[in-house]
Amino acid sequence: MSETTALRRELIEACRSMNSLGINRGTAGNISVRHGDGLLISPTGIPYDKLEPQHVVAMRWDGSFDGDVLPSSEWRFHRDILRARPDLNAVVHTHSTHATAVSILGRDIPAIHYAIAAAGGPSIRCAPYAIFGSQELADAVLTALEGRRACLMAHHGVIAAHASIAQALALAVTVESLAQQYLLCLPLGEPPRLSDTEIAEVLEKFKTYGQQAKPALDRLREAS
Repeated sequence: MSETTALRRELIEACRSMNSLGINRGTAGNISVRHGDGLLISPTGIPYDKLEPQHVVAMRWDGSFDGDVLPSSEWRFHRDILRARPDLNAVVHTHSTHATAVSILGRDIPAIHYAIAAAGGPSIRCAPYAIFGSQELADAVLTALEGRRACLMAHHGVIAAHASIAQALALAVTVESLAQQYLLCLPLGEPPRLSDTEIAEVLEKFKTYGQQAKPALDRLREAS
């Protein structure tokens, strides 16, 4: 199996996982990943269980592509995120229920839990509303993602981006969980928040969180 085919299959499996994880329904969401001189992106309107590698659209940075399969209608913000942010290699967009509900309120998700640091900072911003698929929306998303790996889109849904498809998908799940927690707190009033300093401490700790390569483990042992 070629590297390109493997990446296409990984993208398809992630699309199916969005629905099995309960963060998406039908074909409302979409996924892209950096590849070559452009990106691979899920197609528009094809049920995830019917997707085959040849349905994944290879798109160039200028928005052009070959073949008769059309890319997701949201390709502009996928393209613009990956083109503007070399630190990000994959973008996951979902209409997860709680995150979308917060986006309808036009609210940012504040630092109610330290896990918000997974998105890169002390908040998950909400980009202002613009019609789906538009350049106006793509521009608003880029602004909301400054210094972040995730954002909401007003009256729309959530974007999570990361170094890999798996990490972007995991971040989308985290955003949904944070949104649910926030909504559960709101009936009792605005919840208390962690300070920017406290979130900065979490961000620093996240640098050595999880499985580490052996050289990193050796350095940690030497420092302890």
